[in-house]
Amino acid sequence: MDTLGVRAALCIPAFVAILVAPCLCAPQSATSWLSAAARAARFSPDARIVVIDVATGRLLASTHLAEAARTLAAPGSTLKPLVLYSRVASGRWDPSRRVACTRNLTIAGRSLNCSHPPADPMDARQALTWSCNTYFATLAGTVAPGELRSVLATTGLLTPTNLAPEGVAAVFRNPQTPDQTRLTLLGVDGILVTPLELASAYRWLALQMAQHPGTLATNVVEAGLQDSASFGIAGASSLGGVAVAGKTGTADTQASPQSHGWFIGLAPSGLPTVVVAVYLPVGHGYDAARVAAELLAHSPLRTPRP
Repeated sequence: MDTLGVRAALCIPAFVAILVAPCLCAPQSATSWLSAAARAARFSPDARIVVIDVATGRLLASTHLAEAARTLAAPGSTLKPLVLYSRVASGRWDPSRRVACTRNLTIAGRSLNCSHPPADPMDARQALTWSCNTYFATLAGTVAPGELRSVLATTGLLTPTNLAPEGVAAVFRNPQTPDQTRLTLLGVDGILVTPLELASAYRWLALQMAQHPGTLATNVVEAGLQDSASFGIAGASSLGGVAVAGKTGTADTQASPQSHGWFIGLAPSGLPTVVVAVYLPVGHGYDAARVAAELLAHSPLRTPRP
């Protein structure tokens, strides 16, 4: 569930030296990405930032790496592209199907109202662009209660990444009812993941789309993520001047009234070389997208102006 509320982050440069983790890649790329992560850490000192090389799966840069390996949080709407790709690729969902959304949604007594503008019935690309909860709750109705685990496990989301020592594994509770399946697919109940696991799952998605170019699943998910990060719900990520395809997520837990925010992106858009993941312990998806923009603005992907 996403929101357009903005919370400005405080700048505390003194923390940067201890936030940026060692790099595990080639020296030149390491220096560039570590510098970009340091700049983003000044913008938002509490952010857990992870940059992973798509080709090799190696960690290029991070902030708060130990916390990123151990933090378990509800993934919110970041699960939507992973499940959509799987359902379309397997022929179990028609992405041209349109679903009407009133922007008011309640599931098992939980309010999951949409934050997107009023719109005509949406197809899959539009629903991903605007993160429509009603659309994906409808899609969840085609997923059997015991099926969602296998869908997510295929992406590697439920497996420790080994990108950092003492990492923990995702927590997943098998949905037993249609409503539980909907809440889990929307990433607000029954599942907790680490930033490293979510980044690795999006690497799986990037590799799948690269291996299956031109397929219906690739075209729809790629276009939806590009639109989302360009003018849709994750549009703040484009402020960094790098074409990116990505998704925001906002969720909370029963243990805390405060929401946390996510942004997971593939950059550069169209032919991604990195996965960028940002997790904010307190904030919204929009805030995480702004941190990603700051990272990308100082990254080696940013083309210098003449």
